[in-house]
Amino acid sequence: LAGLERPDSGSVEIDGKSLYALSHTEQTKFRNAKIGYVFQNYFLLPDLNAVENVVIPSLIRGSRVNKERAIEILTKVGLGNRLRHRPSELSGGEQQRVAIARALINDPEIVFADEPTGNLDSSTGGELMETLMKLVDENKKTLIVVTHDAKLAELGDRELLLADGRIMD
Repeated sequence: LAGLERPDSGSVEIDGKSLYALSHTEQTKFRNAKIGYVFQNYFLLPDLNAVENVVIPSLIRGSRVNKERAIEILTKVGLGNRLRHRPSELSGGEQQRVAIARALINDPEIVFADEPTGNLDSSTGGELMETLMKLVDENKKTLIVVTHDAKLAELGDRELLLADGRIMD
């Protein structure tokens, strides 16, 4: 669904485009432009500070690096005072907030979050999801969350249960 792995059957269409009909290079460009990803493991580069980690998708996209936008998003997620800190200097919740900012930097239409609170305590996880959902809602984006956390799943507008590879009603 997120376009990272080819499905065993069927197709993945986003914005009227069949993702796997595109070349590998076109898929990469499409994902970078249309999709933001938040993972359970933050995947931040250890030698880069928060702002530098956030602008990486812009560099990959080949667009102008907008440090001001990165700072704006980091401030919205509560890290305005931690902009120059490296991942090792940030808590787990702060690292996940950097990952959220990175997912939003290219103004994607869809944000996929895979167990975004899995490495966080329940209080931090709740705050983080509140922030993510607010940012997605304010910017009229789609958020798809994959989680084993029933309370987190209930926060969505729609909840789907997947069991043995099938969507259950």
